[in-house]
Amino acid sequence: MAATLKDVAERAGVSRSAVSRTFTDGASVSDKMRRKVEKAARELGYSPNALASSLTTGRTKLIGLVSNNFHNPIFLEVFDLFTRGLQERGLRPLLVNLTDETDPENSVRMLRQYSVDGVVVASSTLLPSFAKAFRDAGVPVVHSFGRYSSSPQVHVVGIDNVECGRMAARTLVARGYSKVGFMGGPASATSTQDRNEGFMDEIARHKGIDATVSFARAYSFEAGREEMLHLLSDNPAQAYFCGDDVLSIGALSAIQDQGLRVPDDIGVIGLNDMEMSQWENIDLTTIHQPIRQIVSSSIELMVTMLNEPDRYPEARIFPCSVIERGTLRPALP
Repeated sequence: MAATLKDVAERAGVSRSAVSRTFTDGASVSDKMRRKVEKAARELGYSPNALASSLTTGRTKLIGLVSNNFHNPIFLEVFDLFTRGLQERGLRPLLVNLTDETDPENSVRMLRQYSVDGVVVASSTLLPSFAKAFRDAGVPVVHSFGRYSSSPQVHVVGIDNVECGRMAARTLVARGYSKVGFMGGPASATSTQDRNEGFMDEIARHKGIDATVSFARAYSFEAGREEMLHLLSDNPAQAYFCGDDVLSIGALSAIQDQGLRVPDDIGVIGLNDMEMSQWENIDLTTIHQPIRQIVSSSIELMVTMLNEPDRYPEARIFPCSVIERGTLRPALP
């Protein structure tokens, strides 16, 4: 049977409360006592009971990790980084799938049932009202990949999607394309709206360039392929900013199926720089989103909020950069 707190106390020759204090963050215990208890625990193979500890401290160390787009391979990397990063801080991630959820209050009720200490909303497609609902319920919350604001209502960590749209437009203009298109994800997503805004705003600054706008039903391979097949059926553009790598890869599949070549016939630029975009058979020109830094900063903010729940909301925005590969023609000299 597993060793108990009582077993450790008897082995160390101390009281049960001394053992409990040793394994309780912030509790007062002398160095000599700590060494005796930890030595006995190692010898017995004892591990503190997390549930019992939460009853003592009032904290579960559970962090709700919330998202709604499990069809996009980029989130495999996001969840890997988040779960490992939280666990390294002694926190326990609770993965919550909010696909098709429309009522933020349902999400609040669900997470409250698990007595989470905080919530990370890791999504660029969930509406800001979800993160705000957790804040209003008194739950520390960070919105990772959320919408940038100079005066955010909750902590936001991510990128400036408007600027990314401008960046993609400037990249296409520099290559001499005169007919371009924005093929975004779902029109309801703030990331899609902002990337479209920046793209069209920058294109409007350049004379003689026509631009079209279309939206895929989701940030997924199938949706990107479906939307590109539709676009190819009627006077397509010379190049597209697909607004996301997985959409771009779906678009590349559709272009190839129609007997067209990339970048000779149609150019494509994505956004994210996920691992798959580097594969030799894809070789996608894209905009690099610093996902590792965004996740690390989000975890840092969450840890800080657990000790300072009234910390004033801030927006941490990371710069992006164009990664040159093989799906756009070379820039003009």
